[in-house]
Amino acid sequence: MILESLNFSLIFFAFCAGLVDATVGGGGLILVPALMYAYPNLNIATIFGTNKVTALASASSSAFGFIRRVKIPWKLVLPTMVSAFIFAYIGAISVAYIPKTFMQYAVFILLIVMAIYTFVKKDLGKVHTLLHVGAKEICMGMLFGALIGFYDGVFGPGSGSFFLFLFIKVFAFDFIHAVASAKLLNIATFSAALIFFIPAGHVLWAVSFYMVISAMIGALIGTQLAFKYGSGFIRIFFLVLLIFLIARMGYQLFA
Repeated sequence: MILESLNFSLIFFAFCAGLVDATVGGGGLILVPALMYAYPNLNIATIFGTNKVTALASASSSAFGFIRRVKIPWKLVLPTMVSAFIFAYIGAISVAYIPKTFMQYAVFILLIVMAIYTFVKKDLGKVHTLLHVGAKEICMGMLFGALIGFYDGVFGPGSGSFFLFLFIKVFAFDFIHAVASAKLLNIATFSAALIFFIPAGHVLWAVSFYMVISAMIGALIGTQLAFKYGSGFIRIFFLVLLIFLIARMGYQLFA
């Protein structure tokens, strides 16, 4: 009975994760703690692998909703996806060799910078500028895709938010186009991680099946909200998520 209750709660948390992921990313911050609470004795790698399956389904569902309505600059996004995929896999297989404490402090500082910049720049992400995509832009995309992809493979939390900020700050996308492009990059990084987790048996498939369905429903609703309320709504949601990330990581680092 307790197990059934916990599984039901995971379905709810998967829905919430999909809803958040569809707009600004960060669904793993909801689902990973829920999985750890539901299965305290489960291997941490299996927790991460199970979360990645749900995250991939959520990202794919929301990406499909965005692609139908948003023009994706594939010339920029595809090379960035390939770079992110390769380096996410490298990050996953090298996870044992990277000091996570260093990553946590570095990400904590970056999140604060992102939050301050987004708060100060009131017009950030409100206007979509159609950039000329040349060799320079493609190289920049591949470089940042590699860095964030590697981070996602090693550590993970907030990678979708970093992709979102990348497209807004570096490539002058509005929030709607940035979210759509970030979802595609997350599909690449999540897939790369699962290439490592699945053969190793680090996925709880019986639980994943129900969470995947719930997360996809949440992602579809989140996508509708994003289009209904626009970039201003996503900007506020993005700031709230950043503050939550900063508070959570700050508590872990300094409490």
